[in-house]
Amino acid sequence: MTDVTVSRFDSPNVVRDGLRTVDYLSDDSIAGVVFLADRLGKPILVEGPAGTGKTQLAKSVAELTGARLIRLQCYEGLDESKALYEWNYKKQLLRIQAQRVGESAGEWSDIEEDIFSEDFLLTRPLLEAIRAEEPVVLLIDEVDRVEVETEALLLEILSDYQVSIPELGTVAAKQIPLVFLTSNNTRELSEALKRRCLFLHIDYPDIEREKEIVLTKVAGITESLAEQIVRIVRSIRSLELKKAPSVSETLDWARTLLLLGIDHVDAESAKETLHVLLKYQSDIEKAAKDLSSANGPTR
Repeated sequence: MTDVTVSRFDSPNVVRDGLRTVDYLSDDSIAGVVFLADRLGKPILVEGPAGTGKTQLAKSVAELTGARLIRLQCYEGLDESKALYEWNYKKQLLRIQAQRVGESAGEWSDIEEDIFSEDFLLTRPLLEAIRAEEPVVLLIDEVDRVEVETEALLLEILSDYQVSIPELGTVAAKQIPLVFLTSNNTRELSEALKRRCLFLHIDYPDIEREKEIVLTKVAGITESLAEQIVRIVRSIRSLELKKAPSVSETLDWARTLLLLGIDHVDAESAKETLHVLLKYQSDIEKAAKDLSSANGPTR
């Protein structure tokens, strides 16, 4: 493949400051990995708890760079025809039938060459990203949801930015997309996949960074209320829960409290709105008990 790398960022600081302009508050680790992925032409495997900004990172980088975002949402049962490409079988069949009823039926080899051409190819997200001529950010979301066998589809693309199509040959990238793979750690990914990627772990932010996120994302919220919210959320995350509240759920809770006109969060108002923050009844009951205890949400 021809070297078509074009650097998007001059330094990690440019990444961090640029992401801030599109309301993504990056730390030095995130900015550094994005910078290196851009310069080295390598994909980024982003792991961490759900709702910590993994998917949003790819979207924000696309917005920052003005690149087209192509997203492959992974799920159990995803196969080549949905991820990479497939042939337009209905159109191929019509072509064969039209040839048969024509005045002069051609040789089968001619028909075969015709129906396995570009006109009959249906591109899916992976091939679309490789064939794109404009700058692209490719998001392969929740890659841990696919079976191990399906990961093999990604290896050639992530190594060489090319796709082998038996009927057409090798399709090499015209530009190297910036690739983000996200994982919620529902299963261990293969070593072959990990070797091809730079690794980035995004965990729950510390109190100050989460407070800054709330202030940035929730219009009209006061610094005092944001401080109370993130401290309560941090306390709740320390409990043994089935699902700890994510950053996105912190934002939903902040917007809820603001809509209800609550400017000071006491135990009662917190308990009444826990259903916005937590998604399991057992977690809600455990958090409500904690909020009612002598230590409460400030420990």
